[in-house]
Order: sequence, then C-alpha cells, then structure tokens
Amino acid sequence: MFYPLQALLRRLRSMRNLNPARIVVVSFGIIILTGTLLLMLPWASRDGQSTDLITCLFTATSASCVTGLILVDTWAHWTLFGQVVILAMIQLGGLGFMTVITTVSFALRRRIGLSERLIMVSTLNLNDMDGVVRMVRHTLMGTLIIEGAGAVILTLCFLPEFGLAGGLWRGIFHAVSAFCNAGFDLLGSKGEFTSLITYNGNPVILLTILCLIVIGGLGFFVWEDLIRNWRTPRRLSLYSKLVILMTGALILGGAVFFLGVEWDNPNTLGGMSWWKKILNALFQSVTLRTAGFDSIGQGGLRDSSLAMSCILMLIGGSSGSTAGGLKTGTVGILLLTMRAGLAGREEVTIRRRTISQRRVMTALTLTLIVVVLFLGIAMTVSVADEVHFLSAAFEAASALATVGVTVGITPTLSPFSHVILIIAMFLGRVGIMSFSVAFLARGRNAAKIRYPVVDIMIG
Repeated sequence: MFYPLQALLRRLRSMRNLNPARIVVVSFGIIILTGTLLLMLPWASRDGQSTDLITCLFTATSASCVTGLILVDTWAHWTLFGQVVILAMIQLGGLGFMTVITTVSFALRRRIGLSERLIMVSTLNLNDMDGVVRMVRHTLMGTLIIEGAGAVILTLCFLPEFGLAGGLWRGIFHAVSAFCNAGFDLLGSKGEFTSLITYNGNPVILLTILCLIVIGGLGFFVWEDLIRNWRTPRRLSLYSKLVILMTGALILGGAVFFLGVEWDNPNTLGGMSWWKKILNALFQSVTLRTAGFDSIGQGGLRDSSLAMSCILMLIGGSSGSTAGGLKTGTVGILLLTMRAGLAGREEVTIRRRTISQRRVMTALTLTLIVVVLFLGIAMTVSVADEVHFLSAAFEAASALATVGVTVGITPTLSPFSHVILIIAMFLGRVGIMSFSVAFLARGRNAAKIRYPVVDIMIG
C-alpha cells in the first residue's frame, strides 16, 4: 500500500525544474485535492448528499493547512468517514507529506537519498541537511508519544459523557488536532460551532490542549536541541533560547492583556470566577498562536482585543513546527534589528553573535509580504461582503496565519471571499518564502555588478 506514495514521489522528482520547494507545494496541493474529492462523496456527509465543491475545498484546505476555519460544523455535517478524512489531512498537513514518505522508507529499511533529504529540509524549513534524518525520526517518535499521551488524558475526560467509543474517538481527534495546531473539534453535539466554550471551566481539558498546542508550536529543531541538551540547558543554541524566550513572553504578555481588557466583559470573561478568568485568558493567548480552539467566543471580544488577537495570530509559532504565522524567530530578529537601529549600530547582534544581513533582509521581506497580504485580504473581504473591517481583518489573520479562530462571520461570507480565504490558508501553510522560491526564483540572485552607494532621506 505504500508503494504508490513512493512512486508518486519519484514521479514528482523526475518532473523538469521541480526543486524541493516545489515538491512541497505540489504535495500540499495533492493532499488538498484528494481530500476535496473524498469529502464530496455522499457517504462523507450525514444527509447522504454530496457536499458542494466550495465547502469541501474550503474544509480540505483548512485541514491540510492545519488552520481550523470551517463553513459547516465538523461533527454535525460530516460522518465518521468524513471525520477520518479530515483527521488524516490534519496529520499529513501538520507533519508534512515528506514525513510520511520518510516513514515508509524507515518501515521498508530503505536508505534516504539526497533528494529526499533536500525535500525534508524544505518541508521542515531548516537551514541545512545536518542531522535531518535523525531529526525526522525523533519528530515521528515524539509526535506518536505526545499525541498518544494527550489522547489518553482527553479520552478519560470525555468517557463519562460520550461513552467508550465516543470518548476514545474524541480523545484521539482532539489530541491530533491540538498538537498539529489545527483547531478542528468534534463537540458540535453540544452546539454547532461552540468549540471548547462548554468546557471553559474544565482545567484538565483546557490545560491538556494548551500543552499540546505549545509543544507542537515550538518546532522540531527546538525539540531536537532540547533532547540533546536537556541536562545542560546552557548549551542550547541561540535560536532555541530565542524561541523559548519569545514563546514565554508572548504567552504571558497575551494572557495579561486579555485579563486586563476582558476582565469585566460579560460576553467573554466577565461572568467567570477569578481562576476561570486566568485559565481562559491564558488559553486565549495560546490558541491565537495558530491553534484555533475557542473557549470564550471570539465574537464577543472588545475591539482592542480583536486588534491584539490579529497581532498574536500573525506572529504565530516557531519555524519547522506545525504552526503558521511569521514565526517567533522572525519577530525576534525584527526586535533585535529595531534595537540595533535605536542604538545606531549597523550590525544586528545577540549575545556576542552577529546575525547575517541576509537573515535580517529575509525577516524584513517576509514581514512586509505578510503585512501587505494581510491588509489586502482584509480589505477585499470587508468590501466584498460589506462587513466591519476589524472583523474582516480578524478572519484574514486567522486564515493567513493558519489559526482557525473566527468571530463567526466565515460561514456567512460569499463564495468569492471563501476562495480568497482558501488562497490565504494555502499561502500561510506552504510559506510565503517557500512559495516564492518554488515559483518565482530564477537562479542565483547574487549581484554580479556593484553600483555606487546613494543616500536617501528617511524619516
């Protein structure tokens, strides 16, 4: 059964001018199209009728790009077959198609060739091939252990309410969805589109999903670094230290912000006890970093909270993880660049190390691209469907950063806006820079000629 996957990979590699980055883009496209066709089958929906193309394409893109935005409730609309298809796309999208191919190679005791290693580097967004096979092996083992542990805890929580079969399926589904930062849920039986709102007073469920989200969003490189240096944390790489510092600061800072702004808001935290407010503010800060689960109802947030939510969503998780967004490393470089600029220095440094100008330029370029796309998508949706700009911006950030939270307007938008959000989710998951390299780059961009320096007034 695994040979068709290997044959497909060989076929992709043999195509002319198809570099590793393009293979990643094409593989995600194949997953989405396959999922769309499977979801369109009559036995995928509860009413026994074939679901329309836009809904199936939107759902398949959202699942494969581990976003979580939906047009129909996952439990109320899709049968067990449809739910299994969605879960498979979440796992494939979270770990990457190449990881599945590598798993097959491991199972068949087949040697991992140079081309496969290059694709793995592109899939995991790494800088080089050093130790990439070992990292993928550890990633697979870690994923199995972490998702398994999460599934056990969540199953025990759901058993009293849904029985053995229902509790086990929900435990597995939500563990995978949380670890992959997807945000899909099967709690529609308690009310369509309610997500975790009915469990906002259950600390075990919220903290378990919170931990799965954070672990999945740290990134596979950080995992590998922590595994190697768990006895001597001082030996962690500067990148891992930066990611951990940024992750902690964003979680705590976001939680404090939401506590202060939403403390007395009757539509979100206002009616809760003090410990529930702290728990749900912390969960809100974490889930906005590309997870997509909702425990308080995003439609009731105040405007300042909606704006902060957009910022947190666009920042996202870490490179080489199941999360989307600009990534914590990118934002860290931007902050270090700002510090260097304010100090009047030309070099960007961190702990007596200099960050290359190429990395600084890449961070600035990626940020500008994401900001321009975000504003363009938000304005387009706002104008096309005549919705409040802040609400449109929230949906745009959620799609582009592959988060999945919503203020409730996504199902009501026009097919045109749905297509715009589909494109945004695909771009957000594949990666703006990877997409650019795959289809726009033409050879080396190193300058062959140096031009005279010119001064341009700034500020």
